[in-house]
Order: sequence, then structure tokens, then C-alpha cells
Amino acid sequence: MAAAFEGGDEVLIVACADNPRAVGRTGRVLDEVEPGPLTGGRWTVDQLGWTVAPVLVHAHEIRPTGRKHPVRNR
Repeated sequence: MAAAFEGGDEVLIVACADNPRAVGRTGRVLDEVEPGPLTGGRWTVDQLGWTVAPVLVHAHEIRPTGRKHPVRNR
């Protein structure tokens, strides 16, 4: 089964139990592989703005924007 998202995909956050301030913002998926039990099956989304830390979201809480950003190692 193919992953719903890939690292670098830009997404719009439509809901976020982790941090409601992230709703309505766009960010970049960090995960290179399908999320597992460590994150409770949630994707890590970063680059939401300087006032919002990276968040963990379920696939139903984000929508792809169709844009892709390069994945950089930190």
C-alpha cells in the first residue's frame, strides 16, 4: 500500500488535536516513511510559522496542496 504522504509534501492543516493554533496553516511533512506506533500513526508537519512548533497529525486532519519541497537532513 502506498503512503498517503511523502516527506516534503506541502499540506494544509484542517484540524489538529496536537495544537489547535496550527489549523488553517500550511506546512511540510517531515516523515520519509509511513508513521508507526511511536507517533500513534500520526504524520509530523513542520514549517508552520515561527510561533507554531512542529505538530503530529492524523491523515484525516491534513489535505495536500499539490506542492512539494525538498527534504533536508537536519
